[in-house]
Amino acid sequence: MRKIFNKLIGTNNNKLEEEEYEEEYEDEEEGKEEDGDEKDWLDEEYHEEGQLSIDVYQNDKELIIKSTIAGVKSDNVDISINEDMLTIRGYREMNEEIADNDYLFRECYWGAFSRSIILPVEVETNKIDATLENGILTVVLPKAKVKNQVKIKVKEKRS
Repeated sequence: MRKIFNKLIGTNNNKLEEEEYEEEYEDEEEGKEEDGDEKDWLDEEYHEEGQLSIDVYQNDKELIIKSTIAGVKSDNVDISINEDMLTIRGYREMNEEIADNDYLFRECYWGAFSRSIILPVEVETNKIDATLENGILTVVLPKAKVKNQVKIKVKEKRS
């Protein structure tokens, strides 16, 4: 659970912390492994994904999202929008096999990644543009025109 929580809040654990936690988790879960229900669900249903780092900024007409996704082909990136939530998913392939004990440092993320954000403004979904250039993904979301705001005067009612 701690791995999932840390992933959700965007913290990165180093390998030593992960090993310490895994030992703690194994001790806690010894009794649960007998029935296997929870462990099976985690193994089968939960596929560990990296969290994509993004920058989000705006100007008068657009909301812009940028992310570094070096090594990812445009065919391996999927961007979807559902109401006010934008999701970017992708996959970074590692083209060589390296034994774990051959690593001196291991900080790059390989495999599936995703990021979902709630958009702070309405956008014109039919005009969204996404480009990948030199490992930088740029998603431009044109802001929807906001209808005129109407002020309503509050009257005080006396009894």
